[in-house]
Amino acid sequence: MATDAEPVLIRRARGCEAPRLTAIAFAAKRHWEHPEEWIRAWASDLTITPDYVEKHEVPLASSGGTAVALVAVRQDDSESVAHLDHLWVSPSHMRRGIGARLLDHAITRAREARATTLRIVSDPNAAGFYIRAGARRVGTEPSTPSGRFLPVLELGARHGRLHAP
Repeated sequence: MATDAEPVLIRRARGCEAPRLTAIAFAAKRHWEHPEEWIRAWASDLTITPDYVEKHEVPLASSGGTAVALVAVRQDDSESVAHLDHLWVSPSHMRRGIGARLLDHAITRAREARATTLRIVSDPNAAGFYIRAGARRVGTEPSTPSGRFLPVLELGARHGRLHAP
């Protein structure tokens, strides 16, 4: 396990690292003590495939040579909205600023792609993290199991730090 003194490096993930990235996503989701049947229902959303990593830029954070977090932003060419597909931090590395660094990285990438908004469909437990970063709640999206809803948040020119004033 990495210590607080070890530097955290951010670099682009490789397709062969997809199993490690998937393990981080599952561990981060389990950190919130969701029922295991929900975790199984979310498996396809939590799985990061080699193909996804090869087709999208997926920055990962590593400490002590081990991947401990990842982020991924997706944007359609015709849209001014970028979508935060993934931002996962290994529970052993939460609350060290790694998530904030990766969110900043995602914001930079969205800005470089000329997006005016970064849309985030958040786990309810993570919504406060995004709100503290300047996101605002714009709605909800249905989730699994039936009756569960996820907050939809946005960072943008008017209400976040996606663009400099």
